[in-house]
Amino acid sequence: MLDQKQTELVKEKESIEADQKKSKMTELKEHVMPDIAIVDATPTCRVVGAGAEASGKQGHLHLYTPGISVESVGARRIHLQIVRFPPDGRANAHKHDGHETAIYVLSGESGMWYGERLEQHLIARAGEFLYIPANMPHLPYNLSASESCLAVIARTDPNDQESVVLLPELDGAHGP
Repeated sequence: MLDQKQTELVKEKESIEADQKKSKMTELKEHVMPDIAIVDATPTCRVVGAGAEASGKQGHLHLYTPGISVESVGARRIHLQIVRFPPDGRANAHKHDGHETAIYVLSGESGMWYGERLEQHLIARAGEFLYIPANMPHLPYNLSASESCLAVIARTDPNDQESVVLLPELDGAHGP
């Protein structure tokens, strides 16, 4: 009969083997069906590396690095990413349909026009948090012409870009 330590080692080995099998299946699925999101029936703790930096619907001067999402870990109610605005970078005017956003500025300074006609303005600096209510039109930009602005963004939409609604009628409200 196995003692408690041996039983724990067997369970740990079985868990590792199950994780390896799941990882191989995920790799196979991503190779065969790369456009289909990973959605686990049984959520578990996961560590993932940052995805490749990309520009989203918000524009090419608003670069994001996906982290936690439905696509990466099967998240159901949260999305976490890093966003970088290059010097003089800005997003297109947009809102997140039905989803709140929380931001922590890691470095730099970001200005943001917000409101139904982008009539209000704020500045968020390194070390500060910013909250954007669901459906709030906004147009964020980097205040610096020489340094990037870097921030961590959490949103209640588990998808990278699904809730983004572009508002082109507001894009010209505050410069190019």
